[in-house]
Amino acid sequence: MSTVLLRLEEPPARRDGFALWALGFRPFYLLAALQALLMVPLWALQFSGWLPHALLKGPAWHAHEMVFGYALAVVIGFLFTAGRNWSGQATPTGRPLQALAALWVLARLAVLSPWAWLSLLLNVAVPWAAAWGLWQALHKGNNRRNYFFVGLLVLMGLGSALLHLGSMGLLNLPLLSAAGLPLGLDIVLFMIAVMAGRVVPMFSNNGVPGMQARREPWVEQASLGSVIALLVLDALGVGGGLSFAVLSFALLAHSWRLLLWQPWKTWRNPLVWVLHAAYLWLPVHLLLRIAALLWQLPSGPATHALTVGVIGMITLGMITRTALGHTGRRLQAGPVETLAYLCMFAAALVRVALPLLRPQWLMEAGLASSLLWSVSFALYLWRYAPFLVRTRADGQPG
Repeated sequence: MSTVLLRLEEPPARRDGFALWALGFRPFYLLAALQALLMVPLWALQFSGWLPHALLKGPAWHAHEMVFGYALAVVIGFLFTAGRNWSGQATPTGRPLQALAALWVLARLAVLSPWAWLSLLLNVAVPWAAAWGLWQALHKGNNRRNYFFVGLLVLMGLGSALLHLGSMGLLNLPLLSAAGLPLGLDIVLFMIAVMAGRVVPMFSNNGVPGMQARREPWVEQASLGSVIALLVLDALGVGGGLSFAVLSFALLAHSWRLLLWQPWKTWRNPLVWVLHAAYLWLPVHLLLRIAALLWQLPSGPATHALTVGVIGMITLGMITRTALGHTGRRLQAGPVETLAYLCMFAAALVRVALPLLRPQWLMEAGLASSLLWSVSFALYLWRYAPFLVRTRADGQPG
């Protein structure tokens, strides 16, 4: 399989208009949405006691699949598509892309199997194979600016390995056994922070008349630097005063960054306001982490502000916008997209706020949030699955 993944090839044109393997976003956005539609409701049913715990693998399974399954699929689809534009070189398409998608599917099945070592190997192989495919394009195009994405994919594989080894009881050091999930989450957060800084001001100014969203170099450096600092602290398991200082600095930096983007002017364009609404959850996440440190609040609300609010909303916004653009359609959100965005925002709000206000309603909050999450992705699949599998509307390749 690795030999197949090494080759980059352009798939032959199909007269029937089938184009699923023409570019990375097509299969991986489709797979990510399918998994999101099924994974979260299964977890909610297990959490509520409606499914036996022996059927799945509890919170560790849910956390792993949210980060190293769903989020990784969106990341691969986005990077393979953006990487072609960045480098001017082909990223995996055709059979290499099919092989990587099959590897991702096998990794999802292996997580549910009793074969822990097979699951570990497959789940490390997916981001590492994607890193190799991306690096080939960036290297051939001499696009060194984006080499760090290759390194982040390699680290994603390491995070998955640590989570697997910890669950298998094979890591004697508690620090390492607990580092896998925070490492994966912070890597995804860093990728989001980087790409948001590059595209949100541009998309805002292009999509909303009169917008003056801007980037200040020192704010960009402070925002990204604070996420890197959090990544290191989380990986090392550092808390206390140092963590409080970094979290407070990050809260100020990302709040100021969002204000520079002028989110209050975006409400007329759903393709734009969804990105701003998603980024708003990042200061909320940081604030809740600070509150958890100071007043020993449960970590769940802060975690779900990140996973559902930031990651869920911004990935949904990006897989709609980039799918429209790269299938040759107008960059305009209709009622289906708007409803999906509102459901995702509501899913985050219910999952974060309700347990804080009414801790005894935790189970109800989980069930309601999972339902809203699933409705978002059901709407996405209904609208976008035909776009993802068919050739571009404008007849261009890709």
